[in-house]
Amino acid sequence: MATPRLLDEIGSRLAELAANSPAKDVEKNVKALLASGFSRLDLVTREEFEVQGALLARAEERLAELERRVAELESAGRSADDAG
Repeated sequence: MATPRLLDEIGSRLAELAANSPAKDVEKNVKALLASGFSRLDLVTREEFEVQGALLARAEERLAELERRVAELESAGRSADDAG
C-alpha cells in the first residue's frame, strides 16, 4: 500500500520542480502581458453583451410596432382625405 503514498510524493516533487522552473516564470510573464493588453482594449463581459443584445431586440420590436402604428395612421389619414 506504499504505492499511493509514493505517487503522491512524486507528484508533489514534480509540482515543486515545475513551480521553480523557468517555464513557470515565462507563463507568469505571458499572463501578465496578456492581462495588460486586454486591459487597454475596450472589451465588455459576456453578461454585458447579452444585456445589450436583449435591449437591442426590445428596441427593434418597439420600432416595428411604431412603424405599424404610423402606417395605420397614414392609411386612416388618406381614407379621411379621400372621403372629404
